[in-house]
Amino acid sequence: MASTYTPLGIEKQATGENAGTWGTKTNTNLEIVEQISGGYTTQAVTDGSDTTLSVSDGSTGATLAHRVIEFTGSLTASRNVTIPLDVQNFYFLKNATSGSQNVVFKYATGTGTSATVANGKTVIAYAKADDGTNPNISTISLASDLVDDTTPQLGGNLDTNSFMIDFDDAHGIRDENGNEQLIFETTGSAVNHIDITNAATGAGAQIGAVGGDSNLNLRLRPKGTGIIEAMGATNPGSIQLNCESNSHGIKLTSPPHSSAQSYELKFPTGNVTADRFLKVASITGSGTTAVGQLSFAEVSGGTSWQAVKTSATFTAVAGEGYFINTTSNAIEMDLPAGNIGDEISFIDYAGTFDTNALTIDQNGTEKIAGSTDPLTVSTERAANTLVYVDSTQGWLLKNN
Repeated sequence: MASTYTPLGIEKQATGENAGTWGTKTNTNLEIVEQISGGYTTQAVTDGSDTTLSVSDGSTGATLAHRVIEFTGSLTASRNVTIPLDVQNFYFLKNATSGSQNVVFKYATGTGTSATVANGKTVIAYAKADDGTNPNISTISLASDLVDDTTPQLGGNLDTNSFMIDFDDAHGIRDENGNEQLIFETTGSAVNHIDITNAATGAGAQIGAVGGDSNLNLRLRPKGTGIIEAMGATNPGSIQLNCESNSHGIKLTSPPHSSAQSYELKFPTGNVTADRFLKVASITGSGTTAVGQLSFAEVSGGTSWQAVKTSATFTAVAGEGYFINTTSNAIEMDLPAGNIGDEISFIDYAGTFDTNALTIDQNGTEKIAGSTDPLTVSTERAANTLVYVDSTQGWLLKNN
């Protein structure tokens, strides 16, 4: 009876056969087994057609009878490498071809599954020979880096080992449902960044601006017409403005939930002025959702008295009082443009108005007691207050 062969070429000798050559054939079989167990070989892949791997019965060297096969060659498209339908084995397959193309390891015929080896990658493929017509080849990917695994999972906490995690621009961290949770934007020449610090019992966690510059702002940016919120918890939301040592600070706090207030206060549009207070100048809307426009207003019922005036001419300011000394010369006090309720006070400091009078100029087309003429005060120790009424009467004297 003649010898038969396994699908990988090992000779199965019949009883009484191969007298005188049995030892040689057995040695060849052992070499084939060794080759199958751990042998390495390369296989050039043809660009333009399939590459067929064939068995070499009773001899070593067949590519498909090696454990590790490295594919070589230059490809312009994905190419197939085929094996006979009855081969049952597992392989380490590496695609070392040039041209950035796949190599597909499959059975010669049939519609069974195959092993696709991406360019530069290595897979474990096991040929099952599980069907006479449509046998299957399955794979286990060998990831040389995480890009090889499209759904990687950690088996424990990730320790960066004093290294960084690099994010591409506009990429970051998603939640378990695949939704964006934290996205990082990049700046090519960045030297400043955000620092997040946790805290022990009794202290708050921190978000800070740090980096190469000595003085940095921390910028918060809403989207569109959105706002920046200070959330409440057990107490209403508060913003605390600390001292430079962070040992104490003041708070701006929202009304409690029970008040149901959602109003808005807008700061003044004008310049900051000394000796003024903030008041609600106008309101848009009403009730708990009203929008109030603040302005700088004068304190009513009080006069800001100034140092003694001796210069020949000065311009008065609404809300101020003046001690006027005409000992050396007459003095002219020019009134400002008036608004209803504006007040200006004056006193004869040295009792010399009867010698050098005080002239009060009404400011262009403004009036004093309905007249466009200046007012002359020549009474010794005179003292009075001017109050602005309207464009008809202008400034009126409180005391006559």
